[in-house]
Amino acid sequence: MACFSYRLICLLLVLMMVMALPNGAAAARRGSDYWDPFIRSPVDLEDDELGNGTRWALLVAGSKGYQSYRHQANVCHAYQILKRGGLKDENIVVFMYDDIATCDENPRPGTIIHHPEGGDVYAGVPKDYTGDAVTADNFFAVILGDKSSVKGGSGKVIDSKPDDRIFLYYTDHGAAGLLGMPEKPYVVANDFVEVLKKKHAMGTYKEMVIYLEACESGSIFEGLLPEDLNIYAITSTKPEEPSYIIYCPDMNPPPPPEYTTCLGDTFSVAWMEDSETHNLKKESLAQQINKVKERTSMFGTYANGSHVMEYGTKVIKPEKVYLYQGYNPETANLPANRIHFDKKMESVNQRDGDLIYLWQKYKRSSVSNRAEALKQMTETLRYMAHLDSSVDMIGVLLFGPQNGGSILRSSRGRGLPLVDDWDCLKSMTRLFEKHCGLLTEYGMKHMRAFANICNNLVEETEVEEAIIATCSGKNIGPYASLGAYSV
Repeated sequence: MACFSYRLICLLLVLMMVMALPNGAAAARRGSDYWDPFIRSPVDLEDDELGNGTRWALLVAGSKGYQSYRHQANVCHAYQILKRGGLKDENIVVFMYDDIATCDENPRPGTIIHHPEGGDVYAGVPKDYTGDAVTADNFFAVILGDKSSVKGGSGKVIDSKPDDRIFLYYTDHGAAGLLGMPEKPYVVANDFVEVLKKKHAMGTYKEMVIYLEACESGSIFEGLLPEDLNIYAITSTKPEEPSYIIYCPDMNPPPPPEYTTCLGDTFSVAWMEDSETHNLKKESLAQQINKVKERTSMFGTYANGSHVMEYGTKVIKPEKVYLYQGYNPETANLPANRIHFDKKMESVNQRDGDLIYLWQKYKRSSVSNRAEALKQMTETLRYMAHLDSSVDMIGVLLFGPQNGGSILRSSRGRGLPLVDDWDCLKSMTRLFEKHCGLLTEYGMKHMRAFANICNNLVEETEVEEAIIATCSGKNIGPYASLGAYSV
């Protein structure tokens, strides 16, 4: 009883002190005007999570050509989300070849869409690195904030400070250990991770989140990305599976009827449409990724769906999405994470994207142009068959007819990188392209075969002998490497 009386007296004293403040009664009603500055509401605490830091974003579309429309559409849509979220153009760096909006095949000149019923996402997008400035070297220099190493483009880099957060989104064709670039060479996994390690050693960011869309994208970080870099990386696929694309002609839902190409990638569309339909001050990264996993896997069926993977510093997961993508006040009354996506959506293997485009061109061509469209499709199919059969034959010559295929296509266990000797992988790839022709976006899928040749410690001279025996004398026409190798 005495303890209760003591507490009651203390409470009365506190109330008297509050009422004794200027305009005591009104102050008591307004409350927050006279709170101790160390007593904060949950919203205030959320705002303080950013502290004195700045949000930075690096958006990369690593392809070119109307058949790969979706990659630049992905990046443009991502920019619009970040811009509405309050990120400034000076803190957003965009890589895109910029040949889609003004392409003759674009049915809506000057615009890019990312949804069958969506509006233009191209307007206002900064043209930082376009055309032949979209390179791996510039990509690495921008991450490191190294203005002196950038060649071409706006010269803008991620000039971040120790308290800053970085959001990196990369979308493109990919392969085991590779991310595409419109200008060769491509981005190789170990080189990318070494740049991230260097960025961390510089102490110029607090945390970084990476969203990566590409076939076999898990191979970029599997066994390579340490857990102590304050980098949380999410990939659209496991190390050995393809990525998938949606909003394609003759699929559900289709793009507008005048389009001959696909509008988006499943993983990319999933995270962007999630970000637009939630309050990102309430939604955590973990919540967003769980929703994205659900949609990218085709709702757990994995029928034309892939496994979203997580790497690096996973303790970042509980943080709110707005710390990286910003906050759009128009979403204030939206839920944190309750959207339900349409389960009837269809998708297709990303490596079939070019064929979908070529088939649509052929089907819609006038009689006078149909022969040219058929020739283009036939040559593409013939070259794809050449790449597949050449790699198969090399496997037979190196490992025998019973073991060749299984060795070349084998995957290493979880936690192991694609290959132990990355220089060997680069060397084997160049040997193949020197004698057999460019890999192309389709042929990139054979990178695992070259990695497995290295993992089996086959001598380079023996490999070159098998490659020459397989491809010598073949007419590869416009696909000759001419010294421009993929890695």
